[in-house]
Amino acid sequence: MQDKDYDYLIVGSGLFGAVFAHEAKKKGKRCLVIDKRSHAGGNVYCEKVEDINVHKYGAHIFHTNDKEIWDYVNSFVEFNRYTNSPVAVYKDELYNLPFNMNTFYQLWKVKTPKEAQLKIQSQIEELNITSPANLEEQAILLVGTDIYYKLIKGYTEKQWGRDAKDLPAFIIKRLPVRFTYDNNYFNDKYQGIPIGGYNKLVEGLLDGIEVRLDIDYFQNKEALDALADKIVFTGKIDQFFDYRFGKLEYRSLRFENEVHDVENYQGNAVVNYTEREVPYTRVIEHKHFEFGNQPKTVVTKEYSQEWNDNNEPYYPINDAKNTAMFKNYQDLAASEENVIFGGRLAEYRYYDMHQIIGSALKKVRDHFQE
Repeated sequence: MQDKDYDYLIVGSGLFGAVFAHEAKKKGKRCLVIDKRSHAGGNVYCEKVEDINVHKYGAHIFHTNDKEIWDYVNSFVEFNRYTNSPVAVYKDELYNLPFNMNTFYQLWKVKTPKEAQLKIQSQIEELNITSPANLEEQAILLVGTDIYYKLIKGYTEKQWGRDAKDLPAFIIKRLPVRFTYDNNYFNDKYQGIPIGGYNKLVEGLLDGIEVRLDIDYFQNKEALDALADKIVFTGKIDQFFDYRFGKLEYRSLRFENEVHDVENYQGNAVVNYTEREVPYTRVIEHKHFEFGNQPKTVVTKEYSQEWNDNNEPYYPINDAKNTAMFKNYQDLAASEENVIFGGRLAEYRYYDMHQIIGSALKKVRDHFQE
């Protein structure tokens, strides 16, 4: 038999596909990366507007406690010191996020952790919630009624398109609550944004690797499969199996970009709008991710929306129905000897960027049996 042109056909040039391709190339493997979009990088792709790196598919803030992964990404591009400290707007009032002593002072004028804890406790005791049956009860149990109704309820219902009473409690169990004056949203030791944007990270990962864009894998699957010994698939797992068990469900996002002829529009990279009546969930001012001083600025209003085949799948709906359906697809995937499945769509799970990179590195190690 004649050798194939490539050892690996990698479907999707997002972080999982790019990391796998990079590591496979280091092992002397011939890789072809394809992507249906007109650019590489998946959802971390940045688009230059007014000389500002605009996060085209939503804000991406890198954070991790894993020094190995932090050193790995910094080997391709230096990351800056950006720290995510969002601000929430509720009826023209401003509050710091995540919920911390600054937030509690803004709400109740309390100054000590004990005062804040007593305030929350007094609100919880009135309701006698022992076993939270839904997201609303779980949130109130964590932070009381004032914070819930001002800063959680509207935002969450916009995000998921459902009443908070109809959402499972587990979604919000890890809600960050701090009794210190600390506005840093993440607890991770390492945090930042690539200097010059995420495209530099992806370009570094894919350096020396053949990449073909505007290629829809499913329109020419048989011919593409014939090019390589193995397939690395990072797309939707249900689509790979022609939706045999039905379509997995997602939430999607819509973005509206605005260019403003001012140097600084809102004073912060991320501002959340928590009342239900404001249709968007947050406004991103991209230049603040890189401490930009360009004469103009670009802001993006982010809207959560129902997903369908015509828009991008962002957040998996990990309810009982979809979880059972995914398990059926997972079983099918396990029987595919020449296909490696990886990434958020192929694994039907929400991933932070460092988790995707870690998952790809582990998949490579396991695959090559180091």
